[in-house]
Amino acid sequence: MLANMINQTITSSSHAVYLIRLHVVFVTKYRRKVISPEILALLESWKCRLEEFGGEEDHVHLLIGIHPALDISKLITNLKSATSKRVRGQFLDHVNKFYWKPYFWHRAYFVGSVGVVSLETIQNYIEKQSVVEKDKGPKPD
Repeated sequence: MLANMINQTITSSSHAVYLIRLHVVFVTKYRRKVISPEILALLESWKCRLEEFGGEEDHVHLLIGIHPALDISKLITNLKSATSKRVRGQFLDHVNKFYWKPYFWHRAYFVGSVGVVSLETIQNYIEKQSVVEKDKGPKPD
């Protein structure tokens, strides 16, 4: 376990040494399949320590590193708000085909601490999401 941690990026500040990673999942409002490849590329440019990113037409996965003083609920709110505005700003015609109100993300989200699971395990899981989803075929409504 310690060898796993040594191979991962440990960050330090003036009063803390830390390794905190979160697996976050955002789902589109009503799970509509609104996320195009262009929107997915835009979302990948979030300005935090994004370590892995992947998604489908109706959800995205993020693996992010955070500072221990960070308020997770504020981070989630800010990410969802900022990205919703950016997506609607750049892809308004496309998004309006799915939503008649200014929606994009569902209000719920998933966030889980990664712990000492190897970074490679989480990255592989996120990378394989699109492969697994395509192999399953269409989802029932």
